[in-house]
Amino acid sequence: QVQLKESGGGLARPGESLTLSCGATGSIKKVNAMGWHRQVPGKERELVGTIFRGIITSYGVSMKGRVTISSDLDKNLVYLKIDSLEPADTAVYYCDATVIPTGELYENRYWGQGTQVTVSS
Repeated sequence: QVQLKESGGGLARPGESLTLSCGATGSIKKVNAMGWHRQVPGKERELVGTIFRGIITSYGVSMKGRVTISSDLDKNLVYLKIDSLEPADTAVYYCDATVIPTGELYENRYWGQGTQVTVSS
């Protein structure tokens, strides 16, 4: 079993910055990628960004330029820093990881339960 746990969500004011953290635990042989998505009620989950082993990072269109994803994949950790927060950034932010579990040959994708970010003055 692989579990992901996000932290760092909460209430922020427009213009502020916020950093979310996510750690993967459990029977992990290797983490190949970790990233973030977000979902607003009534809308589809959208990509914020993903960081791959090899330090290749891709970002979704909607938040590009205001987010930075960093990681320590050897420690199964990923971070999301959001600058210049806007009310439209209010959403549940989900961490995901592409992992080869212990004892297996192929990777699976896992999701955290999400952390709420609310941007309001």
